Amino acid sequence: MIRRRFVMAALGAALACMTLMLAGCSGSGSYQPELKSAEVAPPVIGEEGTLRVGVNTENPPLAGMGSGKIIGIDVDIASAIADQLGLKISIVDVGSDPAAAIADGKVDVVMGIDAANADSSYWVSPSYLPTGIAVFALNADAGIPTADSDATFAAQVSSKSAWAVSNEFGESALTPTDTLKDAFVALRDGTVKYVAADAIIGLYAAHGLDGGLDVSIVSMLMKPSGYCMAVATDNADLQKAAGDVLASLAGNGTIDVIERKWLGTSVALDSLPVIGDSSSSEGGDGGDSSGNSSDGDGATADEDASDGTGDEGDTGSGDGTEDTGDDGTSGADGEGDGTSGDEGDGTE
Repeated sequence: MIRRRFVMAALGAALACMTLMLAGCSGSGSYQPELKSAEVAPPVIGEEGTLRVGVNTENPPLAGMGSGKIIGIDVDIASAIADQLGLKISIVDVGSDPAAAIADGKVDVVMGIDAANADSSYWVSPSYLPTGIAVFALNADAGIPTADSDATFAAQVSSKSAWAVSNEFGESALTPTDTLKDAFVALRDGTVKYVAADAIIGLYAAHGLDGGLDVSIVSMLMKPSGYCMAVATDNADLQKAAGDVLASLAGNGTIDVIERKWLGTSVALDSLPVIGDSSSSEGGDGGDSSGNSSDGDGATADEDASDGTGDEGDTGSGDGTEDTGDDGTSGADGEGDGTSGDEGDGTE
């Protein structure tokens, strides 16, 4: 009997030990992966153990405010870069002036730079997301609109997308809307046949409608460009380290997963036909010299998105309000101190 009680006590102790091990031996019940050894350190980065990443929170779904923190496609991608470099991440809102943030040493890298308007004062990576004014339809068989086809479009008022439609098809073809969301509602209701908007932001707005709206990009109204990462021109070590990781994320499908999370699909524009060429025109926004998007299409930052790249299909609800063409303000001065393991989790 004494031996039996001893065996049962030993078995109980073993089970208790296993339970503690499964709980991380901390009693927290959560598993925290061990941080990799840092691949870069000061002076290559400005802060030991942390990659400081600049974004523009006025440019959802690339970056915006949600649930009191900075979230978006760029935040998720930057978090994956930091993780691969063995670093924590700090997300900094640099507004519409990435050049100043890099020059002043406030950040190590800036995400969301439109290659078509990149400032020569910093280095830019190959693009990791496409951009450009796209023509959306309810299905891929809608056909490519032509000037003599009586095509009708919705686009946000005073945006570059609206200007491109008027320039190519005439004022009568355009139905201006207060927000990009309203433009896709008009498409859904059959009021118009097409919507003109930035490819990434348009997909985000359509995907964020109640119930989601399945749309197809049938053509472009300007030659596609791309969103890039910027690094100081004299920081060759960080250009290589972060640039190599970004290329790896594009090649191994990680960025595709992040795109699908926010947009419902991944985006490829290079094979689409281009109607006219609005890239050199003077329209709704004309872009700005700081390297931000020149398309004039922006979504409002009031989305309520879920965190983490692992939850595919979790999207923000954003209004889909386009930028009317001004240079814009810098937005909130939020700094997010998320860890590299929590993608998209930059906190204020």
